[in-house]
Amino acid sequence: MRFHSGGSPPGDADSRLRDAVNRIGRGTGRLKIIVVIVLLILALNLLGHSVVSVGAGERAVVFSKVSGVLPTQLGEGWHVLIPWVWEAEKYDVRRQTWTVSIGEQMPQVGPAPPDTQLVALTKDGQQVVLDVSVVYHPDPDYVWRLHQRVGPYYLNKVLRPQTRCICRMVVSQYPVTDVYSGRREEIQNRIARELGESLKAWDIVLDQLLLRNVQFGEQFQQAIEAKQVAIQEYERMQYVLLTARKTADQKVIEAEGEAESLRLQGKALRRNPLALNYEYAQKVGPAVRAVVTNRATTPPVAPGGGR
Repeated sequence: MRFHSGGSPPGDADSRLRDAVNRIGRGTGRLKIIVVIVLLILALNLLGHSVVSVGAGERAVVFSKVSGVLPTQLGEGWHVLIPWVWEAEKYDVRRQTWTVSIGEQMPQVGPAPPDTQLVALTKDGQQVVLDVSVVYHPDPDYVWRLHQRVGPYYLNKVLRPQTRCICRMVVSQYPVTDVYSGRREEIQNRIARELGESLKAWDIVLDQLLLRNVQFGEQFQQAIEAKQVAIQEYERMQYVLLTARKTADQKVIEAEGEAESLRLQGKALRRNPLALNYEYAQKVGPAVRAVVTNRATTPPVAPGGGR
């Protein structure tokens, strides 16, 4: 006779054991996948913080959370950084242009109000509006110092206010007639020279400054138009006077020629009285066939029409 305990049969226990082992195996596989994903995310994050790519025409400034801005900059290409300790800030060091146009409002980048017209006063108090273009670039060898002293918004903090200030200062030393006339190039060169020196102190290189146009006040514009009308009228009167003078000179020359001719004829007659007969024959004309005369009297004319 066999006796059985009240528990599960031996076959059921083996089955439950195998199920438990399988569940543990499946859990371990999922855990491995999760670990791999976490490690991959950490690796990508580490790579993103340890490698920087500097493009063409760029420089990168490195800021260390331990020591501050490093006194150098990274050139074009790939560079390795200390992750979570070093941070890179890129700067475009190619030629750039900032323009303030007459009657336009320029878009603004960074924490500053939009650009408005560049208005200046001349030495004699006339108001002018300047159309200016500034071509510049950050000094590639000192981008780190520009970043340390000014930061990425150097256009708003340095270039724009310096340009406005120097343009107004230079224009205020010239009367409005000089700004309007041929001294405009001299004014442009002086602004470029002084602005270049000012920007150089901030590690910004001025490539070119163009004073493209100047708009004057309405009163001065009316004065210029009136002056142009007066100049045109003066030139017209000069032409009329010159034409009249030439006509008068021509008449004087003709009169002097006739007087000289009469003088010479009189002189010839005094020397040779027979010259009068030749002159008379010249005056008579082709209708006369023959003239019969003597030396004492003026010859009569015999018309040559009949026989």
